[in-house]
Amino acid sequence: MKPDRPSITAIWLAGLVALAVAMGIGRFAFTPLMPLMMRDGLIDAATGAELAAANYAGYLLGALSAARLARAPLRLLRAALAGVVLLTLASAWIVQPPLAWLLRGGAGVCSAWVLVGASSWCLRELALQGQAARGGWLYVGVGLGITAAGLAAWVGGHQASAVLWVELALLAMAGMAIVLWLLRAGQDDPVAPAAAAAADAPRGRQGLLVWAYGSFGFGYIVPATFLPVMARQQVDDPRIFGLAWPLFGLAAALSVLVAARWCAHWPRRRLWGIAQAVMALGAALPLLSRAPVALAAAAVLVGGTFMVTTMAGLQLAREIEPAAPMGLLARLTSAFAAGQIAGPLLVRLAGPWLPPGVDAIALGSALATIALLLSAAWLLAGAGAAPAVSVPPAARG
Repeated sequence: MKPDRPSITAIWLAGLVALAVAMGIGRFAFTPLMPLMMRDGLIDAATGAELAAANYAGYLLGALSAARLARAPLRLLRAALAGVVLLTLASAWIVQPPLAWLLRGGAGVCSAWVLVGASSWCLRELALQGQAARGGWLYVGVGLGITAAGLAAWVGGHQASAVLWVELALLAMAGMAIVLWLLRAGQDDPVAPAAAAAADAPRGRQGLLVWAYGSFGFGYIVPATFLPVMARQQVDDPRIFGLAWPLFGLAAALSVLVAARWCAHWPRRRLWGIAQAVMALGAALPLLSRAPVALAAAAVLVGGTFMVTTMAGLQLAREIEPAAPMGLLARLTSAFAAGQIAGPLLVRLAGPWLPPGVDAIALGSALATIALLLSAAWLLAGAGAAPAVSVPPAARG
């Protein structure tokens, strides 16, 4: 190990905290705060859906643009974390469109940049130091961040939602300071032009892999978006319905810990397929019952596989593109973002056209279940095959 590089512990801990800030706060804090903002009369359900869609669109834009920034993932990570802090703070005062659309969209862009930048740089650094197996620990951060944001909304639910936005911004600022300190010796290694071009070039044989990751985005977003709303419909008490999101995040964090500890040597494709099949069960539960216990079980099943699927998919991308993984990481993240835009949009657009007695959320849950099952079946069918590793042109000799 070179003396001017961060230690192994600093690398994975910085990645963990960065993902907690970017995804738990920048990406997902709006989910537990939306019912409280509605309670405070700041937004209605339609505005909340628009703001959520703006965040999804920003996430897609961030994923699409990340591939063009492949030469400096660490610089991208640092800048995007600062963006998360500033945009979260501004959300305390700017809640109405069109400026609020820009805030939520910008938070989505920064979240995607952090995810791609942290995954690209941290996984590569750990692999260079012979500790690739520790890469899975990074993704515990997403579940911890979701749990922290959800608990902040639950414990502080008696406060004005604007106060909660300020508190979350301060928490994000503390997390950013930790990351900057841990990675103070980090540096972006130059990527050879041939490797960068190879990473950015489209590959037909990776098309189904990208489709499977997009199906994951579509399949998880329906329960992830509507579980707190369905819980509130059953029990109009924030001390009870507010637990749905922290439970989701806690399940995400614990599942990654289990996978990183006991499934570290499983083929990534097999782990991804199994996790996605379990997620399909969670997406299907609201079709059978909307009782609080069923919604809690759905939160555990979806939350408990959401980050395992993310981890396995991004690690598989690094196995396929070991020299310059950022291009494939960005394509997977873009497909995921497109899928998660399609889910809520479909629910909202289908609502007025459905016959009486047919619930749009139930339709979304059914389609999510089908998409997850189909992609899980494809992944598991090829789980025994080794990933097709890309070789840069210069190395083909």
